[in-house]
Amino acid sequence: MIRNIGLITEAKVWLKHQDRPGEIIRVALDKGIGSKTIAYNLYHAFENDPEYLGRILFDEEGYWIYDGSILSITEQEQLAKFIINYVKKHARAASVEEL
Repeated sequence: MIRNIGLITEAKVWLKHQDRPGEIIRVALDKGIGSKTIAYNLYHAFENDPEYLGRILFDEEGYWIYDGSILSITEQEQLAKFIINYVKKHARAASVEEL
């Protein structure tokens, strides 16, 4: 479950495609969404004018939904899993630093 913990910085993730070569995606926290929902904007990484691929939103209970039309369900699941694991990893690191 993901609680309202945001990415510390932008993150980049390798996205495997079913029908073409994989690519690196930039995941960026959307700070303007509100306090009860967390959104992560998705872009192609390393482009001067990166294409917006949509966003993944998480509610207070940790459920997510993809807001976009470009990514397949498998790709959406890959990115949501990455975000959940990334946030958990950094939340643990932050709690250890507080000790």
